[in-house]
Amino acid sequence: MTARVDCHVKVLNERVLERARRANLDAIVYAPHFTRLPEIRARADRYSSDDLLVIPAREVFTGSWRTRKHVLAVGLAEPVPDFITLEAAMAEFERQDAAVLAPHPEFANVSLTEADLREHREAVDAVEIFNPKHRPAHNRRAREIADELDLPPFTSSYAHLSGSVGVAYTEFELESGLERGADLVRAFRERAPRRVVYDNGFRRWRTTAAELGHLFYENTWEKVDRLFLSGTEPTHPRHIAYGGKFDDVAVY
Repeated sequence: MTARVDCHVKVLNERVLERARRANLDAIVYAPHFTRLPEIRARADRYSSDDLLVIPAREVFTGSWRTRKHVLAVGLAEPVPDFITLEAAMAEFERQDAAVLAPHPEFANVSLTEADLREHREAVDAVEIFNPKHRPAHNRRAREIADELDLPPFTSSYAHLSGSVGVAYTEFELESGLERGADLVRAFRERAPRRVVYDNGFRRWRTTAAELGHLFYENTWEKVDRLFLSGTEPTHPRHIAYGGKFDDVAVY
C-alpha cells in the first residue's frame, strides 16, 4: 500500500488542502515556525479529514540565530523549544522516540552539515535530498550526503506559501497504510521503502523563486529582534510554558 506524503509544510489553510488533494497526497506534515506543539497539534487535528491526514511536527531551530541548525521532529509527545543546543535537542528527540529528519542539509547557515550528520548519524532517520528552495547543486550535494552516510532519503515542498504544496513529496510503501501520525513515525524509524517524487519543470522553478523571496523576509534582523530578544515568544526556551526545563541548554 502506498502513501504519498509532503513531509514538511509551514502553512495550513483551505488552499493548502485543495493543493494537497490535487496532488493526490495522503498526508502532509505541518511544522510552522515559532509555534508551540499544542497549537500545532490542535490546528492539524482541525484540518485533518478521512482523505487527507495532517500530521503535527516541529522544525526546531537549534543553536543561535546566526548559527542555527534546523532539525525536523515528527511524533513528539512534549514541546521542545527553539534555540537550545543541537545536542540537547537530539537528546530530547531520542527520549521522546520521535522520528528525526534533516531538512535542506548544508543549505545556507540554517542546516545540519555533513559533520553534524556524521556525529548524530544514529539519531537521524532521513535526509532531505530534494528541496524546491535548492539549486540543483544543493540537491546533488544533499543526495551525496545521504548516500555516503547510508541514510534514507525524503523530500518535501517545504511550503511557506500555499501554492507550493505538492510540488515534491515522498511515496512510502507501507504494509498497513497511513491512518495516523504514528504510522509515519514508524515508516521513518523502520526505514520503509520509499520513492522521492518532485516536479522539476516550470512549476518547480516558479515555486523556487517565490519561496526564496519569502526566505529573504524570514531572515531579516528586524524579525529576529521582534521575536526573540524579549524572551516571551511561545518557543523561546525561557518561556514560562517550559517551566525552566531547558534553561541550562538555552543559547539566549
